[in-house]
Amino acid sequence: MKKVIFDTDIGIDDAMALLFLHHSPEVELVAITTGFGNASVNTTTRNALYVKGLFNLNAAVYAGASMPIGNYLGEGYPDFVHGKNGLGDIPLTTPVLKSERTKAAQAIVELAKANPHELSIVAVGRLTNLALALELHPELPLLVKELIVMGGVFGYNGHRGNVSPVAEANIAGDPTAADIVFTSGIPTTIVGLDVTAETVMSEAYIAQLRQRAGASGEFIYQISRFYLNFYEKISGKAECPIHDASAVAYLLNPELYRTEAAVVRVATEGIGIGQTIHDSTRRTYATKDWLNRPACNICVGVDAPGVLAMYMSTLSS
Repeated sequence: MKKVIFDTDIGIDDAMALLFLHHSPEVELVAITTGFGNASVNTTTRNALYVKGLFNLNAAVYAGASMPIGNYLGEGYPDFVHGKNGLGDIPLTTPVLKSERTKAAQAIVELAKANPHELSIVAVGRLTNLALALELHPELPLLVKELIVMGGVFGYNGHRGNVSPVAEANIAGDPTAADIVFTSGIPTTIVGLDVTAETVMSEAYIAQLRQRAGASGEFIYQISRFYLNFYEKISGKAECPIHDASAVAYLLNPELYRTEAAVVRVATEGIGIGQTIHDSTRRTYATKDWLNRPACNICVGVDAPGVLAMYMSTLSS
């Protein structure tokens, strides 16, 4: 059984990932920590509580960061992707449930101390909560079993950034936080656009999910209307990549991915702000910014049909 903290700026694809965790018999979801990103932290926390109530999740919800800790790329929230309410503008009722008093960063530290070497953190938004947790407790890397991040892009499989030619949104939304986390020594796997953009749900796939996956399938069908419309304007096809659910797929079955060990740094200013830069050579450079840094695993290849089949079977079960 995998004990999981889901760190999220819950929008449409985040909700799809959360339901993936919820339906997996291999997962004990111990906490949902929220932050700004796809919407404000107030909205993402409301969305987490709404999904928790709708599907009777046991995990406590902890509200977290409302803004980045350093320079960042972009202004406002991407309501053109996720809708103004973050969930495709479907009608939402006000949640009866409330978030915990403890802030997300402190909750991450306390849960890690209470479950040493047992927690898997799946982070699918800005990495601000984790950077703040590391500030609170620098020994956190010694306590966390693994961190799986949906974010970044490294140029594999022909993929580039989605908020600049070189930057992906989660990382560009708080590059300083990402650089702190990737160099902290937490055992980290980065599931970037190199593989998430290879794993695509078609309209027909979502219709099948609607038929087979009960209330979860219906919910995903409803929230995906807005999402599919956004991607159809870009590609001309009624289909969407499954970004955040890919991080869960790696958690559940890492054999579906091909990885490479590399030191990862993030550009925190200038024209390349938010770029994830990796080096697997361990060479000595003129700069010391790469010297004696811990490596991350970066995903460079994926069995996309295998991921889609696992998602379908997990939610349908």
